[in-house]
Amino acid sequence: LVDAGEVDIVWINEVKGGVGCAAHLSEFDTVQGRWSRKQTVQSDAAFTVQREGDAEPVSIGFSAFDTPEKIPWEEAGVQLVMECSGKFVSSTDAVEGHFRGGTVRKVVVSAPVKKPGKRGDALNIVVGCNDNLYDPAVYDVVTAASCTTNCLAPVVKALKETVGIERGVMTTIHDVTNTQVVVDAPHKDLRRARAAMSSLVPTTTGSATAVIKIFPELAGKLNGLAVRVPLLTGSLTDFVFVPTKKTSVEEVNGILKRYAEGE
Repeated sequence: LVDAGEVDIVWINEVKGGVGCAAHLSEFDTVQGRWSRKQTVQSDAAFTVQREGDAEPVSIGFSAFDTPEKIPWEEAGVQLVMECSGKFVSSTDAVEGHFRGGTVRKVVVSAPVKKPGKRGDALNIVVGCNDNLYDPAVYDVVTAASCTTNCLAPVVKALKETVGIERGVMTTIHDVTNTQVVVDAPHKDLRRARAAMSSLVPTTTGSATAVIKIFPELAGKLNGLAVRVPLLTGSLTDFVFVPTKKTSVEEVNGILKRYAEGE
């Protein structure tokens, strides 16, 4: 988006590591690769990014506050905040501090937000399933759901609208996350106490609940679990369901193919 000129990154807030680490991780990513823009630390509160051929580097402000209301977004005129800490998902009130300075218009949360707050509910968006519901006059807080929800929701939509779903259960084979440990270490969840890159770790997932926020008529009909596997990226979802109509393998495969092609 930045390279396409659709947005400008003007501020980063990261609690850990300091400005040098923020600049480094902006340029280098083990999964996504290297960003084409060179990063240079200016001070404890800013670093610059510059692509080859750019006349001047662009300065990005930096802070390390642990709560949204402390972050001075207004100093850089920030209008859109991407809340990717995973810490403020209890309700839309948890991200209310981002609006304190007056310049922020919208907040996009990188995980499902559990409850509504004084700004109402956060629209849980999966593109191709319910993005048509987004109304900027109504929603100040939206979420990008989760990787598993984005994997499951399109399949559920296709089946729900054709053969129907009486009940279903999903299993996601999911990459490791930062809630796990690199080597065996004490953890309140004994399964997550085991080395992430040497274990298959069964755990919970909120994806079935998130899908129900998109398709409320399926409340009480879906459940799921996750297995964390030794990969840095990837999410494979297995969905087993009982249809409400008599169907066949050929029909279901045809339905999924038609929807995948844009029906």
